[in-house]
Amino acid sequence: MKPLLNVSGLNAWYGESHILHGVDLTVGEGEMVTLLGRNGVGKTTTLRSIMGIVRRRKGEISFADADLMKVPLHRVAHHGLGFIPEERGIFSTLSVHENLLLPPAVAKGGMTIDEIFELFPNLYERRSSPGTKLSGGEQQMLAIARILRTGVRMMLLDEPTEGLAPVIVQRIGDVLKTLKERGMTVLLVEQNFRFASKVADRFYLMDHGQMVGEFPVSELSARMDTLHDVLGV
Repeated sequence: MKPLLNVSGLNAWYGESHILHGVDLTVGEGEMVTLLGRNGVGKTTTLRSIMGIVRRRKGEISFADADLMKVPLHRVAHHGLGFIPEERGIFSTLSVHENLLLPPAVAKGGMTIDEIFELFPNLYERRSSPGTKLSGGEQQMLAIARILRTGVRMMLLDEPTEGLAPVIVQRIGDVLKTLKERGMTVLLVEQNFRFASKVADRFYLMDHGQMVGEFPVSELSARMDTLHDVLGV
């Protein structure tokens, strides 16, 4: 199967700091793939480089036959790729409903507001609340929901469970499973491999700006010694 996203030989820099050293990865349509690795190994930089937020980069990035290395940052989303950063980017003075309406639709097939509220009942209950009144879990739900309305084909999701209570982590996992059943493609950055094991099809293991392993979820148990060594858990 031809991958929906293909990254080959990706290098990236922040100033003079060389962060990514020849990253290779693929994600097939409808797949949920997780990048595992400790803090500072380049996981977030990989997502930001795919989106074009990191401007000093070289290599190949293709998405749905588009050469993203040639696409301006403000046009990447129009190719059907959405990014949900770890900081979530919620507009604090706007209500939940206003936050949902803010991003423009980039393609047909995005969820309606009613469908989003069905998927996220908490957001319906808080629809008139400003962003400043939302819990961390509610902000994460809103950040995901806001992207789903735009009609993107694939989400890049950075550390969605960071700092959240276990019951909210479980809810986020349930949402990702539902999106997977609906055919959404996801590239997920996550340190909690126990959470990721419940939603991911495949894993890439990252260390020092490079991919040092790739395996399907069925091999997770057999790879635990390697994961403990690389992740330091």
